Amino acid sequence: MNADREAASVQVEPPVARRPGDTAPQPGLDEARALELLRRAGVGRVVYTVGALPAVLPVRFRLDPLGGVLLSTAPGSELARAVDGAVIAFEADEVDGADGTGWCVTVLGRAEVRRPSPEPGARAEIRIAPELVVGRHLTPDAA
Repeated sequence: MNADREAASVQVEPPVARRPGDTAPQPGLDEARALELLRRAGVGRVVYTVGALPAVLPVRFRLDPLGGVLLSTAPGSELARAVDGAVIAFEADEVDGADGTGWCVTVLGRAEVRRPSPEPGARAEIRIAPELVVGRHLTPDAA
């Protein structure tokens, strides 16, 4: 089995202690469900650092068969320079603006920048190897 796949795991948040008047805690998502939701999202946010400061960039993405997050960027972009070999985060979600329900999935892992061919206009590909996948459902009272 591929090392990336063996290292991948899903963290399910434990139930939160309830107080009188609280609604049910937000249930975690298992790995299969989290990846299924990611596959249908199409747009997410990559979180990385530039000069020790956090940066967040909305990006289009897709998943490879092993759950790796694939991004496309210009070969010399700030993103490509900043993330190569670094541990970064990726998050995608779907939230209903009216009632706050939905889901969110975060993938943490090491990024690898794959340089494009020398053809004009060729794009670099960034792959985030999933080392930790955390998913949860959102409820209207989520904090």
